[in-house]
Amino acid sequence: MQRFQTKAVHGGRDDFGKLCVHAPPLDLSTTYPIADLDVGTASFDALIGGQAHAENPIYARLHNPTVARVENAIAALEGTDACVAFGSGMAALTAVLMDRAQHGKHVLVVRPLYGTSDHLLHSGVCGLEAEFVTDPADIGARLRADTALVIIETPSNPTLNLIDIRAVVQAAGPVPVLVDSTFASPVLQRPAEFGAAYVWHSATKFLGGHGDVIAGVVCCDETRAGPLRTMRAATGALLHPLAAYLLHRGLPTLKLRVEAAQANAQVLAQRLLEHPAVSKVFYPGLPGAVNGHLVGTQMSGPGALMAFEVAGGHAAAASVMAKVRVMTAAVSLGSTDSLIQHPAGLTHRMVPEDVKRATGITPGLLRLSVGIEDVEDLWDDLVQALR
Repeated sequence: MQRFQTKAVHGGRDDFGKLCVHAPPLDLSTTYPIADLDVGTASFDALIGGQAHAENPIYARLHNPTVARVENAIAALEGTDACVAFGSGMAALTAVLMDRAQHGKHVLVVRPLYGTSDHLLHSGVCGLEAEFVTDPADIGARLRADTALVIIETPSNPTLNLIDIRAVVQAAGPVPVLVDSTFASPVLQRPAEFGAAYVWHSATKFLGGHGDVIAGVVCCDETRAGPLRTMRAATGALLHPLAAYLLHRGLPTLKLRVEAAQANAQVLAQRLLEHPAVSKVFYPGLPGAVNGHLVGTQMSGPGALMAFEVAGGHAAAASVMAKVRVMTAAVSLGSTDSLIQHPAGLTHRMVPEDVKRATGITPGLLRLSVGIEDVEDLWDDLVQALR
């Protein structure tokens, strides 16, 4: 059994010897020649039916070898049978919702979660009635006969609450659980090991890691992957092969990047806790963090994301964003450089105001995705911006 870092370097490269290549090949074909019609017809039926491979790829909306390689690599890292890649994280979530809508019309969702996920679920456009709870302990009592899915995000966006995945899976019983594990990455957390049916990532973030690719993935067993491939083919939510190439390129350094950024975050969180301009710090590695005991069990470390409230509310938060010089004031996360943003005004702007208040998304809250720069330069930047 290979260990994580070896999988990260070598995953998705099984056919390299046969191809006589060392770097992942980039296949930009939109269509593939059909030498034998019977083979082509059988391949079409297999791919549109959700199979991962066929003798002939037929058409890029159905299959692309470059995409398939990175799917295999990520599945190995998450420890699942399969991974299905999409053109964005939201396209991946939409595919799961559209598939589950065929099994029931009710979905239970734990808040807080990424603002666009919240908005999509609240809108009901995927044919599901979303019921939101803030306490995962309420899941068991809220299940209905038509509950098709339970959705949690751990660590949560933006307040970094941790949720006990195993406990949620037990409470959900036969209802599948989807875990947004974007903030953790498979370096720190592998939800399938705790019973999650779907592991969802915005692969734009840590998996890509360089701020140059938009992608989404769902890792699951093969029986659940087939319908997602069919949904992807039907809706056209495919991942472009160039994006898949870039995503695959980022995987060998995933563990190195996450661990370096996490080490920086641990230092910054402790120092921010003692800064007079900061009223509160949200970070799983600090005493008093929500379900902080899960660090070391469910998660192998506290991660590279944090949030903090600045005294002075919105104006003070805007001032900090305007003053940073090493960090970049921008949405997204998981890149090699540090990104700071204002959840209430940006990523969670579409979340209702009362929900923001109830889940701790205040006007003075800033979310910081810590990068791999020198930690002292990052701290100096924060100090001058908070001054």
